[in-house]
Amino acid sequence: MNNEFTVTPWEVTGEIDYDLLVEKFGTKKIDDALLDRFLKYGKLHPLLRRGVFYSHRDFDWILDMYDKGQPFVLYTGRGPSGHTHIGHLITWIFTKYLQDVFGSKLYFQMTDDEKFLFNENLTLDDTLKGAYENALDVIALGFDPKKTKIVVDTECIHTLYPIALKVAKRVTFSTTKAVFGFDNSTNIGSIFYTSIQAAPAFLESELEKHNVPCLIPCGIDQDAHFRVARDVAPLLGYYKPALIHNKMFPSLMGADKMSSSQPGSTIFTTDPPKVIRKKIANAFTGGAVSVEEQKKSGGKPEACSVFKYQYYLFEPDDAAVNDLQDRCRNGQIMCGECKRILADRVVAFLEEHQRKREEARAHIEEFMMRDY
Repeated sequence: MNNEFTVTPWEVTGEIDYDLLVEKFGTKKIDDALLDRFLKYGKLHPLLRRGVFYSHRDFDWILDMYDKGQPFVLYTGRGPSGHTHIGHLITWIFTKYLQDVFGSKLYFQMTDDEKFLFNENLTLDDTLKGAYENALDVIALGFDPKKTKIVVDTECIHTLYPIALKVAKRVTFSTTKAVFGFDNSTNIGSIFYTSIQAAPAFLESELEKHNVPCLIPCGIDQDAHFRVARDVAPLLGYYKPALIHNKMFPSLMGADKMSSSQPGSTIFTTDPPKVIRKKIANAFTGGAVSVEEQKKSGGKPEACSVFKYQYYLFEPDDAAVNDLQDRCRNGQIMCGECKRILADRVVAFLEEHQRKREEARAHIEEFMMRDY
């Protein structure tokens, strides 16, 4: 494997070695013992069983605290730079699963400030509008409105800023340079920003006036922000936030991460059926150069974006996904058939999601956090 890859909160490129990333970031792999322990709380989500959520920081501690009668709060989020795509949904779907299993309160942060600071082409009006559009996708997934608050940074800054200031006072420019690669050309808003992203991890503790454990489901690319938050937490009298990381959702073009900047590689939640089918029809596969060759030598599901879509999200039955993998390797199913199966499933999923998304417009205020 080519080990030349980049994983930061703003850039993911190359063929990711996820084992190497665990070593590099200093996280822990989710092992069989942790999965076995989780079974006492409920069924394992397919994203856990299949190792899509594969790494953590102190997830075992969160379970220890829960077993002692100490509930924990969930925190995840979205940088609203455009429409939501399927890759974003896997973290949110898993977060909803955790909310259902543990009855946890959720803070969902919309970092409209971050996307304004890091993207020269976006205005604050763009990112704020994007936050409300993305919020519809969150609500459509069925989060509990009594336990879920969507936090738009620029609209909740009165609440977030005092916490962010406490964090910022403990983070040096040297640290941000080492963690994020900032230099003298970086705007000062970007340098400060990680303090804002840390704030929701401590928000429940501030509101409740006592320490509340926090678990952050997120892509492994976001870990850097929370390494900083974990470092300063004890200095501020907070628990360190725990994390559980997912792998990147694959691009239709075969890369390791879907990208909003490459629309052909990405299925957006707002895409119509015709567009979805066209994108999947053009997807990169692990098939052979001809039907005859594939029947003879088989395909390579491990390299196929179409199979990965089924594995990550669209075939929850383990026996069925294993059968699909075997049939591909044995040349018993062709890429065209796989694409048709996937397209039907994605279209059905997103048609239902889009219906719920439109219904969410009438309920958005129920979910929004407002400054006190």
